[in-house]
Amino acid sequence: MRRAWIIFRKAGISFAEALHRAWSSAKARPINAETIRRAKEAANVTEEAHTWAEWQSLGYEVVRGSKALFRAVLIWASRGDGRQYTASFFGTSQVRPIA
Repeated sequence: MRRAWIIFRKAGISFAEALHRAWSSAKARPINAETIRRAKEAANVTEEAHTWAEWQSLGYEVVRGSKALFRAVLIWASRGDGRQYTASFFGTSQVRPIA
């Protein structure tokens, strides 16, 4: 419900559509987590890995010129249309704290 209110305020859509998007996002979360786990396992990555945006939110920056350790095709459910996108993941060895 909290996520629906956030989407409603940001997107300027009807609350019913915001609920639909929030529910789609909640259903996609475990599917995306499993997809990431499989891609990480297939790439033989053992270190902690996040996307560029996730590292930013954690207070780190990806070192310039770093190549992604692996990529995964994830569901972008917050738009409500079930589109997919490719996310690139970087490891702890490729980031440094933001100065």
